[in-house]
Parts: sequence; structure tokens; C-alpha cells
Amino acid sequence: MTCASRRLLLGGLAASLAAPALAQPARPVTIVVPFAPGGSTDVLARLMAERMTEILGQNVLVENRAGGNTIVGADYVAHAQPDGATLLMAAGTTLTINPVVVKNLPYQVEDFAPISLATTYPFGILAQNRGPADIPAFVAAAKAKPGRITYGTNGPTTLTNVAMLLVCDRLGIQMQDVTYRGDSAALNDFLAGNLDTLVVAGSTAVPVFRNGQGRLLAWTSKQRMPPTPEVPTIAEFAPGTEALSWFGLLAPARTPAELMQKLNAAAVGSLRDPRIQERLSRDAQFIVGSTPAEFAQFLRDQDRQWRPILSKLNVQNQ
Repeated sequence: MTCASRRLLLGGLAASLAAPALAQPARPVTIVVPFAPGGSTDVLARLMAERMTEILGQNVLVENRAGGNTIVGADYVAHAQPDGATLLMAAGTTLTINPVVVKNLPYQVEDFAPISLATTYPFGILAQNRGPADIPAFVAAAKAKPGRITYGTNGPTTLTNVAMLLVCDRLGIQMQDVTYRGDSAALNDFLAGNLDTLVVAGSTAVPVFRNGQGRLLAWTSKQRMPPTPEVPTIAEFAPGTEALSWFGLLAPARTPAELMQKLNAAAVGSLRDPRIQERLSRDAQFIVGSTPAEFAQFLRDQDRQWRPILSKLNVQNQ
């Protein structure tokens, strides 16, 4: 866990412990996941939902609304009743990338009330076992076949693709993006040998690597990840290169403050669970847990970080 993540976690925990008993949402809470089932966003949402059910004393459900690079699910929550019963498990794509690159986006960052930043995480770059054994070999193969080696992501304007575009730019190579509706579909094609490379979060990358189903060439972080200390980072080959995404829980704007406090306490409380912490750490995620104000500031910082990079990489809605 980074120092910044630890400070946010401690701040969130303090807020949750200080929160008084507050009114519950009027009906069962639904966390909308804007991806297909089985991916890293879905895994996190279900882990948190189970623990939040215990903390809140009422059902917290998960509903998958995939499509449009997370736009379908995010738009649904943005226009839901602000009664604390419909929440969004957003990813970096949702509020970091889409507001910058998607024309006529049906929602804005201001349509959401941040509850808690849950985790931050890098992406793992997986290659076929028959493919390059390390990053130097990977670069050599890509330079020998410019634009012909494929990699799977969740869409041209998702952070998985943007991360890989950044990696390719820093390594001086060109590759071909292949779009899928979620990690599960991309993984199936990778395991079938139909994709050369897969760019995914740790919940997918680590099991594939540990099961010998693919080579984990590198993480898109500056520091090696505890579950795989033997795997290098892209920054070791292209100094300063880092691409982290995030998961966070949000409600529709204008959700009453007392419900926001209750939901924040439940969200941060779920991230305190040792079982969840162990699982997320194993999946190469940095556990955060923040106050709403800290999450709001994080979103502003993300915009400042990625906006110039997106412009340089010429990322456009397709």
C-alpha cells in the first residue's frame, strides 16, 4: 500500500468510526457495475456488497449494466433517484477517460456524489506462452511486425487501452487493439490462442500467470506488486511510465448527506474486512477507502493527470 493510499484509508476509517447511526436507504441498495459479470470491477463490487449487507443490515445487490465503455451503467445511475438505493461502482474509464474523450456524453462528473475511493491498481500485460518471454523480446516482436500483434482491452477509450497506448508510446512500438465487452470475453479469446496479448487488472492477470496459462510480462506500475515480486514493471524499461486505474463507489448527485455518511461508513467498513483485504492484495490492488471529499479531490487530480496524456496519444471516441 502506498503512503497516500494509507493516509486515505486512515482518513476514511476515522470518518466511518465517527459516523452516528443514520437513516437507512428506503429500499435495498443496488450497486451497478458497468461491465459484464466476472471482471475485476464485478469481483470488487460483489465482495463489498456482501460485507456492506452485514454492516447496513439490509440487502446490497449487484447489477451488471455493460455497454458503451461503461456509459450505459453510469448514465443509468446518474439519472436514478438520489435516495441512496442505486449506486455505481465506477472504474477509471467512467470518470477519468470518458468525460475527456467522448462527445455528447450523457452524464458529467458533477452528476455523481463520491462515496469512497475503493482501490487503485495497475494493469498486467499477459502474453501467450508461445510468445515473447520478456519485455525486450516483446518489443522486438512488435517492431518486427508493426501494428500486427494484437492486444485485448475493453474498448478504445477505456483505461486498459489508454494504458497500453501509453506503454506502446514509451516503448516505441505499434500494436492492434481488439475490443471486448468485458474481461471475461477477452480472457476466453486469449486462452483460446486468438489474442497475442491481454491487458487486464490483477484479478485476471495473476490467476492466468499462476496457472501457467500465459506469461505476465510486466505491470504498468512504478513498483513491483507484492503478489508477483518476480514480475518487472514497465517503468524498469521505460523510466517514469505508470498507468494506474481505480475503482470507486458513487451515488447520484443530491443524495442526502446523512445517507452519504451511512454509505461511506459501510463502504469503508467493508474494505476493513481482512478477508477482502487479503483478496484485493492478492489481485494486485492498493486498498484505499476514503472520505467523500478525498474521493472528489482524487477525481480532480485524475483529470489533471490524464487530460494532457490523452491529448498527446490522440485518444478519440470511436
